[in-house]
Amino acid sequence: MNIVILGGAGLVGQKLARALAKRGTLRDAEISRLTLADITDPAPVEARFTVETLTCDITDPASVAQAIPDGTDVIYLLAAVVSAHAEQDFDFGYKVNMMGTLNVLERARALGTCPALVFTSSIAVFGGEVPQPFTDSSLPNPQISYGAQKAIGEILVNDYARKGFIDGRGFRLPTISVRPGKPNRAASGFMSSIFREPLQGQTANCPVDKDFPHFYLSPRKCVENLIKGAEIPRDALGLNQTMTMPGRVWTIGQMIDALTAVAGPEPAKLITWDPQPEIEPILKGWRNDIRPQKAARLGLEADASFEDNIRYFLEDDLPA
Repeated sequence: MNIVILGGAGLVGQKLARALAKRGTLRDAEISRLTLADITDPAPVEARFTVETLTCDITDPASVAQAIPDGTDVIYLLAAVVSAHAEQDFDFGYKVNMMGTLNVLERARALGTCPALVFTSSIAVFGGEVPQPFTDSSLPNPQISYGAQKAIGEILVNDYARKGFIDGRGFRLPTISVRPGKPNRAASGFMSSIFREPLQGQTANCPVDKDFPHFYLSPRKCVENLIKGAEIPRDALGLNQTMTMPGRVWTIGQMIDALTAVAGPEPAKLITWDPQPEIEPILKGWRNDIRPQKAARLGLEADASFEDNIRYFLEDDLPA
């Protein structure tokens, strides 16, 4: 089993690589090679099989071909320009998120072996005048460029799978929290920083009020679901290979209550409450009444509580 993770330097890519290294198998086969590729060289991961790291620019077909060699069985396409960045730089967002996805699909097609391809989409495909709740049959109606680019990716994955070029499956990710590391350019970044920084004795700003609701999933559960998602039998996916990954809706206030329940009252005192006009239009376009029945039926799971999200960060990431 030869696996490639595009976006292998990112949070999810690194956690997925370590989980696969610990597991040693995927799709009932022993892993023999894992390639981590990203625009910056990914950190190496220890495993009992071969792990290769390399730089890859998915906007360059030649770079994609180098990252996805002949004999690749599973491709995880995690690489993307995130929400606020894609909104600020329209051309670059489409270059990476649309044309980059097409380049990866074309390379998978050229392999001629129908490799499994796991594509991470986003709940940003939902919005506008489509009535809530959003189900697996709701019409995508993105209100930001990032969501539009991800919706295009979903259509491409479905069509390449329909033609038999790939064994495709796509998962719309909830907002991932609590994310470790430095803030990225996602509009949702504060939904991790208001927990991550206070747990380390630092201040962090929340630009919305405590009643603001959103749809969340922990990094740990996201990785578990990406592994399960790769192993879903192809005939169980139906005619639409893309679905929403399970998550839970909590308000900011409920999440801060969870922080206090796990870590005591001091971290919450380090949260400030100043608006951020530059991301306000994006926040207003978000929707949160999402019902991921298909993925749940296929065995993917949400976190039981946001207390778990906090505990997972303390266990998995804070020591590092």
